[in-house]
Amino acid sequence: MTNKNPDFRPKRFAIIGAGPVGCIVGAFLSRGGYDVTICDVVPELVDPAATTGITIEGAEQVFQKVARTCHSIDDLAQYNPDVIFITVKANALPLIVSAIEEFYKDGTYIISWQNGIDTELEVSKVLGNKPVMRGVVNWGCGLKGPCHVVMPFHHPPHYLQELAAESSGAAVTIARILTECGLPTEHTDRIIPMVWQKSVMNACMNSVCAVTGLTMAQATTDPIIFRLVDALMKECIQVARGNDILLGWDYYPKAVEYLKTAGNHKPSMLMDIENKRRTEIDFMNGKFIEYGIRAGIETPYNNTLQSLVKGLESTMRSR
Repeated sequence: MTNKNPDFRPKRFAIIGAGPVGCIVGAFLSRGGYDVTICDVVPELVDPAATTGITIEGAEQVFQKVARTCHSIDDLAQYNPDVIFITVKANALPLIVSAIEEFYKDGTYIISWQNGIDTELEVSKVLGNKPVMRGVVNWGCGLKGPCHVVMPFHHPPHYLQELAAESSGAAVTIARILTECGLPTEHTDRIIPMVWQKSVMNACMNSVCAVTGLTMAQATTDPIIFRLVDALMKECIQVARGNDILLGWDYYPKAVEYLKTAGNHKPSMLMDIENKRRTEIDFMNGKFIEYGIRAGIETPYNNTLQSLVKGLESTMRSR
């Protein structure tokens, strides 16, 4: 199940989280003929995946049932998954990894298929590096209803990398399976800069949209709001460079161009605020603050946006 065991042939996949990302991965793997279990603590959110099926509309058109659903991570043990995708918000990682630890066995691989910086490290703190992988996806998605995903865009390839070199063979195999199932995925050795490239844009758009209530298109076409987005982006790029994260010499103009083509949809952090859920602000803007401190770089824009989002979260909890 490493480079020394090229016969790794996973058949059983588990997905933790029945949000849009989990539904997409589950539907495509199931359509490819794999045994898929989706786990979520909210029965009405996850159960349709195995009964009426998952619907994906937009850039992809898919209707697919999965083998089964469950409501507790502890229940996954009886299904003996070869690979577990974690697709929930990063703030839930400590509890999730603690639950996985109870039944984890050597040869099982855990993939952080999430937004944010260092999510894979939260998993490896408990399980070690060998079973852990990190993915970066290039699509936009949201839930229209339980197991009903709207996918405004899909710009593959997606990327996957192992934390431990001995697990590279397994990562190559999983990337191939995702590709064959319709989610073109490449194995890479540059996942960290890829994570940061995506996280810079997420930190700029998610936080600004969360506090203003604007869609991505509204934020990028409003000249006053976009000045804030632009200032955040430049600050995040400075932090990346201060920590020797190589984003690429032409990253800034490409990122600006990419954001200005963003659709008129709400990013995940705004949807979290609207639905009175905790956000991933600590793994987005919070990480740029943390890495800014390491490099001796001040981050006033990230500090301000994190504080504003935290303020919105505390207001929701006090109601």
